[in-house]
Amino acid sequence: MQYYTKITSYNEKHQCAVTLGKFDSLHKGHMKLISNVQKYAHKNNVKSVVFAFDMGKDSLLTNEERKEHLRDKVDYVIECPFTEEIKQMEAEVFVEEILIKRLHASYIVVGTDFHFGHEARGDVKLLEAYAKSGAFKVDVMEKETYQGKQISSTYIREALQHGEITLANRMLGYNYGLSGVVEHGKQLGRTLGFPTMNVTPHNRKIMPKAGVYTCKIQIENKWYEGIGNVGIKPTVTNEKKMLVEVYVFDYNEENYGKKVIIEFDSFERPEKKFNSIEELKRQVDDDIRYGKEYFKCMI
Repeated sequence: MQYYTKITSYNEKHQCAVTLGKFDSLHKGHMKLISNVQKYAHKNNVKSVVFAFDMGKDSLLTNEERKEHLRDKVDYVIECPFTEEIKQMEAEVFVEEILIKRLHASYIVVGTDFHFGHEARGDVKLLEAYAKSGAFKVDVMEKETYQGKQISSTYIREALQHGEITLANRMLGYNYGLSGVVEHGKQLGRTLGFPTMNVTPHNRKIMPKAGVYTCKIQIENKWYEGIGNVGIKPTVTNEKKMLVEVYVFDYNEENYGKKVIIEFDSFERPEKKFNSIEELKRQVDDDIRYGKEYFKCMI
């Protein structure tokens, strides 16, 4: 897969099947679009392209995470920053200059609510009008649903805000999480008998509700089970810095400076401030027992 961070860097001459959107979570609806792009590309011997508008806002996926998710799925990923030029571009100009001249799109796959161009005037009807003239073929796909409700990044955000991680994961089709570098902390967990790893989320990464979660942690390409706290650790600090702190079961090696992946599996309890370190330790002991029982039941 080749990855471009701006549209002007893409100068390929072959035809492609492309899907366009924000792709800020790669949920099941997004993957349905991408799956159809793969089918068109394979059937018609053209390249597969994901064209992602980067809105520059908080996201469920960082650009790097999206790149990793799509690495083996398409030929090209194009990150298109939502610059003033793109924002002000008339829809017809976008079709002619970007889709036809730049991408050489022969197949375009979008959802029913896809809008583009200045003031979002472009829509599937405009694309279908171009398709009738023979410019390309368009496949407009219905939204995916879960339990009778349309899957959307907004719905997933709401689930995360309420600690409904299981609901979010089912709409995503994978476990929500983050990647980051293990940082030095105050090593309080080590002195209390449960050494932890501290990871600061990317500044654009949306975090789930503050609290304790059962987690899976990837360290040097191997997966482990554990528990993790999302929040500001109010019992031991006043810094108000958002942090993910994980305790990995049956693992005692130091990993400062190493990249890890943390996936949230289930929500146990909200974050709270304890009256003493002793009270905190008792609760963490309970959390660890809860986590081990949870994963035992999942076998």
